[in-house]
Formats: sequence, structure tokens, C-alpha cells
Amino acid sequence: MIGRLNHVAIAVPDLTVASDMYRDTLGAQVSPPQREPDHGVTVVFVELPNTKIELLEPLDETSPIAAFLERNPAGGIHHICYEVEDIYAARDQLKAKGARVLGTGEPKIGAHGKPILFLHPKDFNGTLVELEQV
Repeated sequence: MIGRLNHVAIAVPDLTVASDMYRDTLGAQVSPPQREPDHGVTVVFVELPNTKIELLEPLDETSPIAAFLERNPAGGIHHICYEVEDIYAARDQLKAKGARVLGTGEPKIGAHGKPILFLHPKDFNGTLVELEQV
């Protein structure tokens, strides 16, 4: 069902500092910041040869990322994202096997402009999983 790893998302307290570290210290290509008000974050993507790193900074104190950073002030891995061919079929198969889909269960449009869903971390070894339709 799952395809390739699309990205690993890292919550950061300061997007500029984190972007500079990836670009200037690690020599990575970093995208310009992109505001995602529907998700409460500003993101940048660090392009790697085989995947991406998504750096997330909260837009304000109501962002889910703000709550994550309260528990993890230095930041940390927030979720991993796998690609799926058909997000509805993947959702239905996962739900039939007992996995919990977060939110309403209906896909939202993510930062790449594609449908996404999140799966409950308690069902996946403590890891928040995002599915993105390719």
C-alpha cells in the first residue's frame, strides 16, 4: 500500500535558523518559506537526492506544532510521510484493519498541493504518519 518515503517533518522553534543550518552547514538546497494557514505552519523543504526534509514552524500559539514545541523546545521529528497511489483506498484499507485516521477522516490538501491524511501515532509505534497521494 505505502510507496516511497516522501519526507520526514521536523518541528523547529526558528525556521530561519534551521534553514540556514541545512543550507550553510550541510550544503542542502532549501526552498523559500511557504505559509500553510490551514495547517497552522510555515514550512520549508530541504531537497535531498532520495527524499525531502520538511521543516515546520508554528504560525501562532494555536498551531499543533506550537504544542509539540512546548513539549520539545529544541524541536524534533514530528512525523513521517509516505506516498500512496489512492488516498481513499489507503484510508479505507487502514480503517478496516483498525488504524485510526485523525481529524474527520477526509483528506485535506497539504503543502505539496496534494491530498493528505494523518494516522494516529499510537497505531504506528508512537510515530505520527502522514499519507500523501501521488
